[in-house]
Formats: sequence, C-alpha cells, structure tokens
Amino acid sequence: MHPDPTPRERPNFQQWIHPPLHHCWYLTGPTASGKTLLALAVAKRLDAEIISLDSMAIYRGMNIGTAKPTLEQRQEVRHHQIDIVEPTDNYSVSNYVLDAHAAAQEIRARGRRVLVCGGTPLFLKGLLRGLFLGPAADWEFRASVEEDVAKFGSQALRERLLQVDPLLADKLHLDDHRRMIRALEVARITGQPLSHWQEQFDIPASPRDCAVAVLKLERAWLHDRINQRVEAMLAAGLESEVRGLLERFTSFGQTAKQAVGYREMLDRIVQGTPVAETTDLIKAHTRQFARRQEIWFRGLQELQGVEVEPSTNFEALVDRICAIFECSPQPGWPSHAT
Repeated sequence: MHPDPTPRERPNFQQWIHPPLHHCWYLTGPTASGKTLLALAVAKRLDAEIISLDSMAIYRGMNIGTAKPTLEQRQEVRHHQIDIVEPTDNYSVSNYVLDAHAAAQEIRARGRRVLVCGGTPLFLKGLLRGLFLGPAADWEFRASVEEDVAKFGSQALRERLLQVDPLLADKLHLDDHRRMIRALEVARITGQPLSHWQEQFDIPASPRDCAVAVLKLERAWLHDRINQRVEAMLAAGLESEVRGLLERFTSFGQTAKQAVGYREMLDRIVQGTPVAETTDLIKAHTRQFARRQEIWFRGLQELQGVEVEPSTNFEALVDRICAIFECSPQPGWPSHAT
C-alpha cells in the first residue's frame, strides 16, 4: 500500500476538543420506532424546540427516504438541523456538534427548552459526552487510501490501522472503511491514535446534566414497522425524488449517497436493479441499521429505556417520557418560558 504522506505541522490540539451539550433532554431510538410524533407531543408539553439528531435529515431535497418531519409538523414545533446543506456537501459529526451547540444557544436565548431527537448514534454520543473534533478532512490522503482499498481489500486496510491504532481497529467492523480511513488520517496528522484522543469521551454523562429516553421495541414488531415504512416511502415516490436530485445535482456527496434507501435507489437508477430487488435490499439494510443502532444504545449508560408495545397508548407513552424528563435535576438548566 502507498506510504503515508509526510505529517503536517503539529497544530494546537486543544482547539479540536469540544464539550458536551448538557442541560437538555434527549429522545432516541431505532429507525421507525415512532420518535417524530412522540417528540412533537413531548416538545409541546414541555415548551421545547427540537434539534434533529439525524445525519441524513440535514440534506435538502432528501425528504421521503429520511422520513423528515413534515412542513406542517415543523410549523407546530420549531425544528433545527434539518435542510441545512445540499446532498453534494460533505457534513461530518464535527460539523453537527458545532451546529447543534449553536442551535441550543439560540433556543435558550429565546427562553425555550431544548429537546434533541433522532437516531444517529455517533451524533448522540458526540453531544452527550463531547467530541474530539479533529483536523479537517484531507481528501487527497483519503483518495489514496480508498485507491489502496480497491486494490488490496478491506483486510489490508484493517492491518494498516492495526499498526497505528490497534485499539480502534479491533472495535471497527471490517466494512467500516470511512471510520478506519478517518482514524488513519487523524493518526497521521496528530501523531497520536484516534482512540487516544477519544478516551476522555468514554465517560458517561451524569444524570444531573441531561436525561435521555430511548424507545425499545420488540424486534419482530420493529421489523414489521420498518418494512411498512419502506413500502410507504416507495409508494410516496422515493425513486422520483432520487431521479430529481440527480437531475439537479448530477451526483450525491460522499456522505449523502450512503443513506439507506438512497444508495439502493441510486443503484437501481444507474445499474437497472429490479424494483423488487431494490425494495428487498432497502428493507434488509434498514433492519441491519436498526440493529446497529440498538447495539450502540446498549453501550451508552446514560439512556433510560422506555418499552413500547403495539398496544401502548400514545398519550400514556408521552406521559412516561415527560416523567423521565421532568424528574431530571434542574439546577442550572434554563427556566421554563413564560
């Protein structure tokens, strides 16, 4: 594989360490678990505005496949971190953390409370525990590594990472090229493995600082909900949406094209994958994504589980979530709007 380019001049690393976003509430859960409607009801009850915790809802025009809150819902309760960049733009967890902090500051300046809602685990951890933002992307370096991966395969990439960051290499899935390449990039620029920089962010947030509710659904029911959602998205015109975006932008950015639903539909449009096969792939990949979300959630001790069953009454569920939030310690938190 290509040798690493000469490391850059060492900058001030402290500028890349960002604190957590505390003194607010969090509502999370796997995809298709019903977070959007619950967040609307909870936000109204507690006089809060919503910061979206969705890595794909940030993209303008990607509406159907991301199950964004509708314009009417966003008029009922103000949402932030939705429709802020184009699908051609690359938007990292670092960008998100900085923007979410700015949104929270704006909300509080108007005397409102903050409810963070969504299911992107890496974004969630970055807000709960803070984040090592790290250096800006080195696209030339990334391209050279991706070229090597294409030639030598995923295992060669893992072996390369094992040499500079064995702790992280053991944690990452063999197919998680993006994070492995980022780890190589950080080690090259800073001279220290990414796992070293992230150590301080493995400590759970105190319950005094934030309250986090996670929706927990029985797996078979969740899978049924996922399958129904995919069918609804296709019926609502997901393919037409993707074709329209391609006509407008020609291509998607590196991050946006990885979105479940969009990458499969792009393959259908470009390669002619049959509709039935595309549908099955979207369903399967969405179920796999939900499984990865649940694994992440189990690793975050801050989360308080809220069991949801098909027979669960919606208002009773809102009551249970609000009870978790309202019982959280309030000293130092923004006061209720008057």
